[in-house]
Amino acid sequence: MRDTVRSESFLQIRNLTKRFETKRGTVHAVTDVSFDIPRGSITGLVGESGSGKTTLGRTLLRLIEPTSGTTSFDGNDINSLDEAGLRAMRRRMQIIFQDPVSSLNPRLKVGDIIAEGLVAHRVGNAASRREKVVSLLEEVGLRPDAANRYPHEFSGGQRQRIGIARALALDPEFIVADECVSALDVSIQAQILNLLLDLRQKRNLTMLFIAHDLSAVEYLCDQIIVMYLGRIVEVGPSQPLYMKPRHPYSQALLSAIPHPDPRAPRNREVLSDDIPSPLAPPSGCVFRTRCRLSDAECAETRPVPVAVGTHHLSYCLKTEVTA
Repeated sequence: MRDTVRSESFLQIRNLTKRFETKRGTVHAVTDVSFDIPRGSITGLVGESGSGKTTLGRTLLRLIEPTSGTTSFDGNDINSLDEAGLRAMRRRMQIIFQDPVSSLNPRLKVGDIIAEGLVAHRVGNAASRREKVVSLLEEVGLRPDAANRYPHEFSGGQRQRIGIARALALDPEFIVADECVSALDVSIQAQILNLLLDLRQKRNLTMLFIAHDLSAVEYLCDQIIVMYLGRIVEVGPSQPLYMKPRHPYSQALLSAIPHPDPRAPRNREVLSDDIPSPLAPPSGCVFRTRCRLSDAECAETRPVPVAVGTHHLSYCLKTEVTA
């Protein structure tokens, strides 16, 4: 069957692969990944550290060059664009980085940081760029006088708002939010998540939201992609996937979500061992070395996506067993 989530997609990713050559060998960071992102949606990307989430997000934007595969953005194959074509496409695609401290140049004032993209793409003149910066600061909940201050004068949450304003400066249609709330306090995380929801509605943004916090993903996202060791293991609409995850790895991840009532009964699945090295991923199903359902077939056969609901796919040879 066709490996996709929806047909009315804004982004189409097909067989995307990224490998890094090192002195120790080949790192299989992202392998044969395919999915669609509908226009105006927020897609969540989850998985343990080392699953390839950040590499995938940056490869979509060609901040990292892919080894193979295609990424179609609104009908344009990003991977085939020359330098001029990619430069034009950059105005439509932006990223919010994980660390609100290191991602902002400490030597520049906030106004200059936000205006960098406008200057690089020669948008407007000095006066219009100043007006744009003020408008963006107000849109993300900061005062206009923040433009004349330096990043170290702001809290972590305020710095992330500056990062969001910078990402919005060129009025993009698609944003990759790479762990953009993981470094923030819980109360501040909620504010940033609500800001992203407001911006999605106001600007009709399409987003890829990369996160470890599964509760945040459930709150924010329309569909969810679960990655493990560079491969997709499950993808589907948010509510069905959270209510009834079908892949053993998804079930283990969701069972680890903290419950507000410590006395409530828990059925937590604790995974044994650590995630294998991407230098030597397991044969067959990459999750088999930690899976409670693994058998000889899992070591020999690569799982293909199985439909378990509307737009809901599970990459597991034992899908019927886990249902």
